[in-house]
This record gives sequence, C-alpha cells and structure tokens, in this order.
Amino acid sequence: MLGWLDQAATGGGDGAHELMRQIAAALSADGVTVRGAIQTNAPTGEDCHCDMTLEILGDDGPDVVISQDLGRESRGCRLDAGALEGAAQRVLDTLPQADLLVLNKFGKQEIFGRGMVAVIAAAMDRDLPMLISVAPQQQAEFLAFAGDLAVQLAPEDAAQWCRDAVRVAA
Repeated sequence: MLGWLDQAATGGGDGAHELMRQIAAALSADGVTVRGAIQTNAPTGEDCHCDMTLEILGDDGPDVVISQDLGRESRGCRLDAGALEGAAQRVLDTLPQADLLVLNKFGKQEIFGRGMVAVIAAAMDRDLPMLISVAPQQQAEFLAFAGDLAVQLAPEDAAQWCRDAVRVAA
C-alpha cells in the first residue's frame, strides 16, 4: 500500500512535509509506530535557498542535513547525496518496528535508483503501508516505478487513508 501526495496539491514541498509531519504526529499519538524521514527547509538568507534537514522518525540520532552550501554563484544541485544515503540507512534500521512509513518525497535521487529507493523496496517487501510526496516534475517516473501499487491521495484524505492502511496491514 503506497499512498502518495501531489506536492502541488499541498502548496508545494514544504506544505507536503508539514502535512506528513502532522499525520505522523497524530498517528503516533494514537499508538501507531510511524517510521520514516520528514524534511524541514530552513531559509538561510540571500546566498542559499535553504538548509534541507531530515528528521528520522523512531531514531534517536541527530537530524541529517542533506544540503550543502556550494556558494553564492552556484547553480548546481545542493543535495548532499552521501548524507541522504546515510539517512536512508538509518530509516531502514527502524523498519522492523514500523506500522507505517512516511517519506518526505520521491525525487531525482530515487528516479536514479538511489536515495530512499531501498527503503521503499524494503517496505514493499514487508507490505508496510507508506505515505510519500511527489513533485509534479517527478510524477511520471514515480508512477512508472510504483505502478498500480500507488494510490494518489487528496491532502484532506491522507490521514484517514493511513489509518485504514495500518488497520488492513495488521
């Protein structure tokens, strides 16, 4: 069970991340063991768009900074792919206790078979319900990856879908 949110329907990536944070907190308060990674973007000023940080749910380690400062004139990708891979391993380590997996997004790294792909595959192997967000520019690749396992969710329906999916998986 793979529910996904169109980031455009949530007001963008930050909107999707905040919605997933709220859903994870509400379900955790209800006794659901939620694992995964949720992104926070913190503005850093004129020289950089933001610092991207992943909170690893169910892991006592520090948040993972997945962006790197490439300088004021840089136009390249600021993602620290190595930090993202480390975060993915930490999420993998938490999956045995999970009732639900929440992932910040399916992005360019996942399109290339990196990033959180191993986490998604492990969750699929366990029939673990997942909630993930997808930006409009990655949706075609995401749907090719997930096939008919993916169910698009309206933002207002996502929390209930997660509750129902956890109940079915149990």
